Amino acid sequence: MKQHFLWIAVFTLFALAGCKSLQEKGNDQFLSGQYQYAINTFSQILEQDSTNLEANRVIGESYRLSNRVEKAEPYYRQLAEEEPSFNHYFFLGQSLRAQQKNEEAKEAFEKAKSYTSDEALLARNQREIEAINLAEGIDDYWPKHELVNYKELNTPGPDYSPVLSEDFLYFTSGRQASGLYPATGTPYTKLFRARADGLKVDVGAIQALPEFRNEEGLNQAAIAISPDGNTIIYARGNSTSIKDLPETALFVSYFRGAGFTQPIWMPVNEDETWWNSTPAFSSDGEELYFASNRPGGFGGIDLYKATRLANGDFGNAVNLGPTVNTPGNEMFPREAADGKFFFSSDGHPGYGKLDIFVAENDGSGKQTIKNLGENINSKGDDFGIFFTEYPKAGFLSSNRADGVGDDDIYYFEDKTPKPKIVNVLLNVYTKEAKADGTEAVLPQTRVVLYGSDNKQQGGDFSNTNGRVRFTMNVDSDYTIIASKGGYFSKSIPYSTKGKTPDPATLVQEVTNVSLDTTIVLDQLILEKAIVLDNIYYDLDKADIRPDAAIELDKLVKILADNPTIRIELSSHTDSRSSDAYNLDLSQRRAQSAVDYIVSKGIAADRLVAKGYGESQLIVQNAQTEEEHQTNRRTEFKVIEIKE
Repeated sequence: MKQHFLWIAVFTLFALAGCKSLQEKGNDQFLSGQYQYAINTFSQILEQDSTNLEANRVIGESYRLSNRVEKAEPYYRQLAEEEPSFNHYFFLGQSLRAQQKNEEAKEAFEKAKSYTSDEALLARNQREIEAINLAEGIDDYWPKHELVNYKELNTPGPDYSPVLSEDFLYFTSGRQASGLYPATGTPYTKLFRARADGLKVDVGAIQALPEFRNEEGLNQAAIAISPDGNTIIYARGNSTSIKDLPETALFVSYFRGAGFTQPIWMPVNEDETWWNSTPAFSSDGEELYFASNRPGGFGGIDLYKATRLANGDFGNAVNLGPTVNTPGNEMFPREAADGKFFFSSDGHPGYGKLDIFVAENDGSGKQTIKNLGENINSKGDDFGIFFTEYPKAGFLSSNRADGVGDDDIYYFEDKTPKPKIVNVLLNVYTKEAKADGTEAVLPQTRVVLYGSDNKQQGGDFSNTNGRVRFTMNVDSDYTIIASKGGYFSKSIPYSTKGKTPDPATLVQEVTNVSLDTTIVLDQLILEKAIVLDNIYYDLDKADIRPDAAIELDKLVKILADNPTIRIELSSHTDSRSSDAYNLDLSQRRAQSAVDYIVSKGIAADRLVAKGYGESQLIVQNAQTEEEHQTNRRTEFKVIEIKE
């Protein structure tokens, strides 16, 4: 029995010694950034002791620092239960949020509050809670855009950051890798290209970047190509060699006559220990956007903008500010031709990890940030947007659950249904008014169509049937003017609003709607009196009443439509006063009418006011009020037609 217990004791000592050896090995791996190796090592310890806090801490941190925080939940949960602290609850909340376990995440963030009094940490924690609440009300930025995995282009490893330049699609991929990246356990990445026409990529002829050679044993990624195609910038880093640069940095290659130069480290990196990556050119190539963790930012990784210098380098990097940047991470910038700025972030309200956002000006110079919505973003990482036809089509990258491998390339298209076309065909019939009150066809009448902007949309002479046809737009306002020698020209408003079917109810791609209208012209005869109906005055007064103004406005329109005529406007009274009084009253009334017309913009020299009193009675010896009213009238007649 003693021997049995001795054997157990010896075995335990060997096991503890083994654990200590594993722990030292794992810590070395963690401190050197070999996060996946550290995860593998400490997982062996957890198999023997699932409550080992150091193992839980290193694995949780390794997943978080290698951008896989969603896998860190069980380790931070164990830490929060055994050693509750702000960081443990905060990172647990981030892991839960990355999985869209929003209610559990908010509960973890609420618990984190009680373990710190640091205002900066509390503000960051509150921002996480608010981001979850705001994410619940996100609308799709492009509701009709559809996202599709480009399966033929992707591999089981990472494929991301596509950029189209000069009929080639350039992208980052883990294919042809010579080793694994210790931080994530995924293949080292290189730069590749394939011929492409918009979204159509020749996936059968993918080749390693020919402009310069990919290096072995490190990551080359996130390529940017200047608009003129003469400058290539990309991120290079994560080498395992102690002789190499300690951090990811931007490298540049220039086209010089026969080919591209060997890539060199860019001065815009500034410091070898700063992480710089995900470059993108502005639409004119004069500015370089990139992500960096350099000091003085607003969070982990911020976006910066550098300007092209006289020597061709980029410098004077400027942080894009707190509207774009957050205490989280912002990267993968993309400026659109219309000034909108697209980028990826895990700090703005979103669906979990990196989402794609757009910064746009609201018209007053203020920027607003909008999440592109769940038809573009997912609870995974979504990043690296590039437009082949802005904003209708392009590529992006994502490691969402339905992918082929790790990061995958997706393409998107605007699938908005083509609108049904409705052609409005308007038949305008021209007629003349006869003396007997009938109407007759008036051929060879000039008919002109004007849009709401007063620009001519068409014009022609009516045919022998008095018809002219115009093609018009739906829901639009027009003016139609008809003119013919010897007739008063006339303009009429015409609207197609409410006269066509709703396109949503149509089945055919093209529907023609035929409408009719008629314009009746009056003969223009010199010295022929034309009575203006309903021109009334109060007893013994010459003021223009509102009802009279309505009728006078019709005369204003006639004068406006016929700018070459000059008229006499006359007023007549009945016989129920002295001749002298009636003559004076009629003259005052005629002048009042002329003054009113002049106030509407008609030149005074086109009008003559004439009061005739009771000298031109229509009904002699009038007895009834109706007969007196017939005599009390206002008339006009054309007295001159200017050529």
